[in-house]
This record gives sequence, structure tokens and C-alpha cells, in this order.
Amino acid sequence: MNRKRIARLSAAALFLLLAWIAYTQNQAPQPAPLTLNKVKEDLYEIEGDGGNVAVLVTNEGVLLIDDKFDQDHDAIMAKVKSVTNQPVKYIINTHYHADHSGGNAKFLPTAEIISTENARTNILQHKQSNAPPGVMPARIVFNQETAVFLGGKEVRARYMGRGHTNGDAVIYFPQLRTIHTGDLMAGTSPLIDYNGGGSLIEWTKTLDEALELDFDTVIPGHGAVTNKAGLLAYRNNVEKLRTRVTGLIREGKSQDDVAKIMTAEYGWAPGSLNMQWSVPGMMTELK
Repeated sequence: MNRKRIARLSAAALFLLLAWIAYTQNQAPQPAPLTLNKVKEDLYEIEGDGGNVAVLVTNEGVLLIDDKFDQDHDAIMAKVKSVTNQPVKYIINTHYHADHSGGNAKFLPTAEIISTENARTNILQHKQSNAPPGVMPARIVFNQETAVFLGGKEVRARYMGRGHTNGDAVIYFPQLRTIHTGDLMAGTSPLIDYNGGGSLIEWTKTLDEALELDFDTVIPGHGAVTNKAGLLAYRNNVEKLRTRVTGLIREGKSQDDVAKIMTAEYGWAPGSLNMQWSVPGMMTELK
């Protein structure tokens, strides 16, 4: 093969490689696949790509708790349509973060969205530092408690105090003895959004009030469906973390020292939201 032909083939291969790189870099990221799990009777839960969505099916329509990111709208609707032909009529946001309220914009034309007043305010004031553009707030808000009655079923939403943010709603399905905690229970340790009014001190008090409800099943903000004992264990872990960090601060540990201990003992990765949001706020709140 002569040199000229080799050069042409090399140039063609390079062109195709660059074209492929340009194509792949310009493709919109694909949302993660979603999984639909049955919780009880007509109550389902959708996991994946953002916060857990609760789906209550009635003969008058569907009520959702949270709606993940904007890009998850079609996948959420596909999961809903796999169990009912009823339309989504109500969505209750547990809090303002985009992985729980990011789908509001696409649902608002056809459904009514409800949240705490503080959750709405936090969206309007762009309190989430890493939120994508276009997150829309609820049109209906409450301060302490509200309820939706649909198809003979009752869903209560209560603000019980600060924790993950200053506008966390605990959602209660009394007939099914189930609650959705939002990110008042999520993962293995708490993420405190101090810019959004969160509080590590108040978090356990808020969960103590939630634990007084009559329930046996818990849909957390992230992670697998659990039970009342699981929520109590999470509450106790929050208290242990608060006690640990309070002790470190009183020993005179610096913010960098505390951050390293959080990585070693709690798995908080450097550069994570825990490091960006929680550690600086704890240094102030727990001193």
C-alpha cells in the first residue's frame, strides 16, 4: 500500500473518529431507567434517577408524591400508565430540590402541585446552588398541614419542622399506614441543606414527631422502602452524627479536620454536596 493511500485512509479514519466524538458530546444525557414497585394495594413507588416517587391510584385520578427531574416526566408517565388509565391530578412535593420537584414544569399544565410555602419560596429564590434552570414552584401551598381527598382516599401532608431543608413535608397515607418522608430519610446519613434552611439540631425533633403517626411502612426520599424500625434507626444515626460532630467542634477541630473525619467515618466524598452544604453549616450550627 503506497504512502498516499495510507495517508488518505488515516485522514478518513481521523475524520470519522472526530465526527463520532462530536456526535456523542452533543447528545442529551439519557435519564437512568426507572423501576416501579408495588407498596400496598393501590400505592406504588418509582425508584431511579432522583427521589422516590409515590403513586396513589384511585378511580378519580392519580396522586403523585414528587416528580423527579424534568427529563424523567415521560418515563414516570409510562410507569403510571402501566397500572392505570387514570390521569395524574395532584402532585405533592416533599421539598424544593430539583431531583424531587424538577418535573413540576411538565406536570403543571395538567395537574395541581402542592408544597409547603417554604419549598415554594426556596425555588423562587434559587436556593439550590446546583439546580438546573426552569424548576417551577407549586401553585398551592400550606404552612402546617393540608389534605387531598381523591376517589375515597385521603392523603395528608404535614410540615413537622426543619431537617433536610426548612420546608420538608411528611406525606401520610392513613388508610394504608404508610408515610413518604422525602429526604428527611435518604441514603445512609443526612444531607443538611443549610442554604435552604436545614438544621441538624432540629432534624431528630422533626423525625420524632413523624414517628408518632400510625404507620408501618416508609417510602424514603432515596433508597428502598422500609418500615418504622428503619426510620427510627435512621433517626438515631442522625443523632449520633450530630453528637460526633459537636464533640469534634468542641475539641477545637477545624473544618478541614471535620471534613476528613466525615470522609473516613461516614463516607462523605470530597467535593460532594455533603462537603459543600453540610460541613460548613455544621461548623456554625453546632459550635
